[in-house]
Amino acid sequence: MLPPALRGRLGPIAVLAALLVVVLGVLYAGDSEPATVDARIWAAVEGVASPWRSVALATDFLGEPGGAATLVAVAGSGCLLLRRPHAAVLVVAGPGVAVATATALKSLVGRTIHGEGNLSYPSGHTAFLTALALVVALLAAGRLGLGRTAGTALVLAAALVAGAAMGWAQVVLGAHYPTDVLGGWCTALAVVPATAWLIDRTADRRVDRPADRLADAGRRARP
Repeated sequence: MLPPALRGRLGPIAVLAALLVVVLGVLYAGDSEPATVDARIWAAVEGVASPWRSVALATDFLGEPGGAATLVAVAGSGCLLLRRPHAAVLVVAGPGVAVATATALKSLVGRTIHGEGNLSYPSGHTAFLTALALVVALLAAGRLGLGRTAGTALVLAAALVAGAAMGWAQVVLGAHYPTDVLGGWCTALAVVPATAWLIDRTADRRVDRPADRLADAGRRARP
């Protein structure tokens, strides 16, 4: 699920993304007000009118349970039709782990927006759509046999487009601070490559076990 050509590039990127998530979490832990950069970006997008607000609402729906489940179901079904069950597992696990991580971090960081009950950092919507785009791009890079440069460019471009689209929607709708969006984007960049690597490792072990048993049986059968 994680093409070998991309491991050397995506590993360091995932580590840097994780570090940025931690740094932003420490900076804004317990805050209930926008940072200076948040306020400036909010001022720039304030007053966005229809039809752009309708576009933002439609994009936001993709991160809601109904929209997210539909996207995952479609992508997973496509993988199964192509007889790629491990890819289907990644389609479910990648975004799932990203959202679960974002949810856990929200409680840990404790940053709020529009009241104490609205935990905001990092953005789960942004983490989900970015993670799904990353998964699809990883699978496409592997299937197309893209090299290190082209594959990395495809994966990062997909993550940037998806993260920017959902992040824009969250900021326009006032659902998240811009720095929350950045945290959600980095969360996906950090966890999806790790999840893909774990799925690869698990699959490799399952393949190796029957081979090991056959080898042991062959050694025992020798005179």
